[in-house]
Amino acid sequence: MFAKRLLQKAAQQLQQQQLQQQQRRRRSNHGEEEEERETPAPQLNVPLGGLKSMDLDPHVTVHYGVPSTASIMALDPIQSLLAIGTLDGRIKVIGGDNIEALFVSAKQLPFKHLEFLQNQGFLIGISTDNNIQVWDIKYRDVACTLQWESNITAFSVIQGTGYMYIGDDNGMVFVLKCDAGQREIVQLPYLIPADSVAEAAAISVPHHQSVVGVLTQPRSLGNRLLIAYENGLIVLWDISANQVVLVRGHKDLQLKEERVITLPKVARNELSEDISDSEPMDKEISSLCWLSADGSVLAVGYVDGDILLWNMSTAVSRKQHGGKESNDVVKLQIASGDRRLPVIVLHWSPSRSQNGHNGQLFVYGGDEIGSEEVLTILSLNWASGIEEVKCIGRVDLRLNGSYADMVLLPTSSPIGGVHTRSLIVLTNPGQLHVYDEGCFSALMSQQDTKATVSPSPYPMVIPTVEPQMTVSHLGFVHADVAFSGDFSKIVAAAKHHLKNNVPTGHTKWPLTGGVPPSRLHLSEVNQVERIYIAGYRDGSVRMWDATCPTLSLIYVLDLGVIDITIPGANAAVSAIDFCSTTLSLAVGNECGLVFLYKLISSSEETTLHIVTETENKVQNLVQEDGPQCIAIFSLLNSRIGTLKFGNSGTKLVVGFECGQVAVFDTSTMSVLYVTDMASDSSSPVISLVVSSFAECSKLANGLSESECGGLRNPEEPSIFILTKNAHVAILDSSNGDIIGSQSFHPGNNHTAISLHIIESSHLVSEVSLDSHPVNLSEDGEAKEGNAGSKFDQGSNPLTSESAACSQTTPLGLEPKLFVLLCCEDMISLLPLTSATKIDNKFTRQVNLIKPCCWTTVLKKDEKDSGLVIVYQTGDIEIRSLLNLEVVAESSLMSILRWNFKTNMDKMMSSSDSGNIALVNGCEFAFISLSAHENDLRIPDSLPCLHDEVIAAAVGASTNLSPDQKKLQGTDGRGTFGGIIKGLKVGEVDDNSYFSEMGSNDPALLEGIFSEPLTLKTSTPNPTAHDDVIELNIDDIEIDEPVTVSSSSHQTKHDEWERKGERERLFEGASIDTNPRPRTREEIIAKYRKTGDASSAASQARDKLVQRQEKLERISRRTEELQSGAEDFASMASELAKRMENRKWWNMF
Repeated sequence: MFAKRLLQKAAQQLQQQQLQQQQRRRRSNHGEEEEERETPAPQLNVPLGGLKSMDLDPHVTVHYGVPSTASIMALDPIQSLLAIGTLDGRIKVIGGDNIEALFVSAKQLPFKHLEFLQNQGFLIGISTDNNIQVWDIKYRDVACTLQWESNITAFSVIQGTGYMYIGDDNGMVFVLKCDAGQREIVQLPYLIPADSVAEAAAISVPHHQSVVGVLTQPRSLGNRLLIAYENGLIVLWDISANQVVLVRGHKDLQLKEERVITLPKVARNELSEDISDSEPMDKEISSLCWLSADGSVLAVGYVDGDILLWNMSTAVSRKQHGGKESNDVVKLQIASGDRRLPVIVLHWSPSRSQNGHNGQLFVYGGDEIGSEEVLTILSLNWASGIEEVKCIGRVDLRLNGSYADMVLLPTSSPIGGVHTRSLIVLTNPGQLHVYDEGCFSALMSQQDTKATVSPSPYPMVIPTVEPQMTVSHLGFVHADVAFSGDFSKIVAAAKHHLKNNVPTGHTKWPLTGGVPPSRLHLSEVNQVERIYIAGYRDGSVRMWDATCPTLSLIYVLDLGVIDITIPGANAAVSAIDFCSTTLSLAVGNECGLVFLYKLISSSEETTLHIVTETENKVQNLVQEDGPQCIAIFSLLNSRIGTLKFGNSGTKLVVGFECGQVAVFDTSTMSVLYVTDMASDSSSPVISLVVSSFAECSKLANGLSESECGGLRNPEEPSIFILTKNAHVAILDSSNGDIIGSQSFHPGNNHTAISLHIIESSHLVSEVSLDSHPVNLSEDGEAKEGNAGSKFDQGSNPLTSESAACSQTTPLGLEPKLFVLLCCEDMISLLPLTSATKIDNKFTRQVNLIKPCCWTTVLKKDEKDSGLVIVYQTGDIEIRSLLNLEVVAESSLMSILRWNFKTNMDKMMSSSDSGNIALVNGCEFAFISLSAHENDLRIPDSLPCLHDEVIAAAVGASTNLSPDQKKLQGTDGRGTFGGIIKGLKVGEVDDNSYFSEMGSNDPALLEGIFSEPLTLKTSTPNPTAHDDVIELNIDDIEIDEPVTVSSSSHQTKHDEWERKGERERLFEGASIDTNPRPRTREEIIAKYRKTGDASSAASQARDKLVQRQEKLERISRRTEELQSGAEDFASMASELAKRMENRKWWNMF
């Protein structure tokens, strides 16, 4: 062990020596001296208390808005949640009550499939690289992933279960299971190859035909799966019997007596006559959907622009109808031209009638190439068979942008049993529009022209585009402030008022999913701790409570006063500042006006001061609720560049674009002074710092009168002014005199970004006043040299005009204040050695290789410790203030998938703890840089996306047995449907979602999917439309416990027994008694065997033995079933007697 440690130590020493040699060579290449100095170089090691990489963890805490790259949507109608997938690997989840979340996948790839496991708290997304991601909605993370080897071309979920189908480009259909308990996704043994389908249906299927659609047939107990292949073949597959039930659209079939319905631009009630034609059915499928609640009609869209309605009923479909057979297919044509667009999207919305034979078909595509992009809505109606289908209305809906996706929302009507629909359309770039019932009525009433109904846009929690945001500010309300308690009460009342007073014409967002934090069993935050303020181009200002991750609107301020005309009051807002001490808000606009608001108004504050260059006019105001405008300052006709409160809110410093600075007294509503140009070149003022540090007073009080540089009142804070041309001026706040001024890098055209005053004693240990300054290159390596030569003094050195300050630091006085100057291409850290002097001889400097656009300072343990730099490329650097070295790197692309846009820096604001508010297009976000700070109390304060109360209620309702459903209603929705309707209005479609979820039995599917596919020997007739259901008694496990599905099968068996013997005997048969001649392909597929005669005889002998064993088992099990049936009947009778007097809540 000792030898091992000794060897490790020697290896470390060798590495250190090699590293030192490399550093010497590097310094030699840069022209630096190779000789070691007697004086040690400045140490750049981070001392105790410095910022380290482990302190940082950039992540998103709040996100609002729809990404511009949105491309696909999914809906959970029970939980009332909408998921939006993007082209860059993000998923946006939207509920109600300002509840939104953003999921960011590891890869920046588009999602081609997105679907909820409805009411189960999971979301399935499949990216273009065939990576299957299972997102846990409750915990907001990836539960599991599965990389699929082949190309996934079709995907669907068996609702009410964790099972899903996947079709690939090789014609295979696989079954996957999402195990919620284990948080994993697994592939099950059951799969359906295209060869097996061809063999079972006695048809030929070309090799490598992609599966373009997999849909579970409604009301089939989950037993029947529709498989659509690329070449137009449509197969209805029975998974329990492992056989083909129905075949449609095969090229060997010919469409005769086809029903063609041409739909003109102006809809008519007339239909074209039947045509006798024969066309081979080899058409490439592009979309499909069920057109009836019972799965009897299927709508299929094709690449050539046609829409075919297929009869998928397995009941007797060949009946005498007017002396001829009924048709199995009807063609719809959106346009009559030869060159038409593919039918990309088909969605069906049933109407209010209970027969399910009418509704609206939403179609995107099918129109002539070059025509206007519209979403076509067809009103279809048919009395019995699809041969009688009629188009009674057509509307071409103009879209606001190019089409991306759409979803239909089931909504409950106030009239029991009547349901209407809402439509959400997603267009590019990232626009959501809602068409409610009123829009639908107006749409369908416009029969002669294209629809011009204006939909309701998605109500953004933080508006960024309409109106356009120009500036923002993140303010804090300290708990020890005298007005904090009153302010919290006022905010609560304001939010309640806004919630109950919806503006006229405002459409309520139809989704209600998620559980707000107030409904969670958590200790609520009673005080408002954080507010977010935004200014807009229309002159308005909005304020939100940002204490929790769910932001809520407090106020909407229109600058100005009612009945008082103020020229320029509606100009764009250009600057905002908030004082947490007095709860005051200052707003400046592009016309040079400054508005001063009190968020808490008292009875005495009923006057308004309008202050100009010549007068101070006072007007009485009527006391109103909300923020009170107490003063309007109008001095210069120049854009307000920046605002800053000082002296605990008693002074307001205003920087103008013309380069002048004004100071207002907020207690007397007067102008203290307006300075001359802070810079010789009249450069705009971009940054103001009012020094409120205790060290400033110490510096001033420790100097002589000459060293104070003419400060009249050393206890008054100094004002540091930075202009865009990197000119720094120091202003005496007591009289407005410029007591110091200096230009950095004159003539080099440096563009300044920000100015910060750093209070830290740690920096002294890094930069000794007796050593040379440190200059850092782009790679962060320390270099020795005189950096003072890089700062050229301007005409006005940073000294007093009356007396020059000493150029040496007073004995025993070490600077604890530093000036941090940030420019686009450079960062400099300079000690502040007196109240009026910046010592440019002792500095750190970093030359940036990329242009910087925004900076802020981070605090650790309430001390300045880090600098955040955002570049115009979107990259983010976090540097330690101790040595300006890079501690961590990230980017807007890696965190939010954002590209930097022009003027994005104008809408960035931050807090000392590392929270940064950003805006990009229609998106708003908070990102946190700290790994330890948790001001937003995440995850406790996060809203819950998955409502477990709704999930439990719906689960209990769908799991009722038929006898229990009869006690509570026809389908079990009577009691729990009312509960859910009371919890969330307008989110559950009772006609489809409950019945579909309750009909799929996971236990039954588990037994089927756990075994590989075994084909049955029976072959269906491709021209017949009903298969004889083969009941295999070997598949009945009488020893298994009774499940809900057994009741469903018993009901189906009773209906079967009620049919007459003759009807059951001839069910599905044609009236033609002549035998049907089989084709050559059918005979080969049925009887051709591989191998010689001996192997065939051996196979036949084995089958005879198996048949004998099977008959013996059937005989034994028949006796067991007979005995078990008697016991079950007795038990059922006893159970029915016990359940008669029990209430519904006693059943669980």
